[in-house]
Amino acid sequence: MTATLTTRRPETTVGMGQIAVLTGDERASAVLGSCVGVAIYDETKKLGALAHVVLPTSAGRPGTPGKFVDTAITWMLNELRSRGADPRKLRCKLTGGATMFAANGPFQIGQQNIDATRQALAAANVRIVAEHLGGAKGRRITFECDAFTIVVESAGETSVTL
Repeated sequence: MTATLTTRRPETTVGMGQIAVLTGDERASAVLGSCVGVAIYDETKKLGALAHVVLPTSAGRPGTPGKFVDTAITWMLNELRSRGADPRKLRCKLTGGATMFAANGPFQIGQQNIDATRQALAAANVRIVAEHLGGAKGRRITFECDAFTIVVESAGETSVTL
């Protein structure tokens, strides 16, 4: 009888307001509620970044680049370009933006995050190729850089791969 050793790739956890830059077979995960997970990728370079964005705009407030849509997108694009990514080949997948609290209330941060992210990516000419957005449940996502896949898991639902 022979033994088989299974090794699991290391996984970076991307917390609220954080951004991870990945290459090759690296992977990153995040748990999202109203926050938006933004994965930007250059397939030729096998280079990507995952941001866990909390709020739509910095409006001059201090915080890490990943905390706000406007600063996160700019930071990610600059970092990917500095590592050799071709801006014309960048693609994006979006997840999250759930309505976690009163669905009819005036403060719909999930939808505001989604809208701001779409606008920032359009302004930067980054094409969105897949989305798993909205709803009323949080998600756990895992971004696998080498294949540019995102596995989305929500409680009580079958996982989805983008």
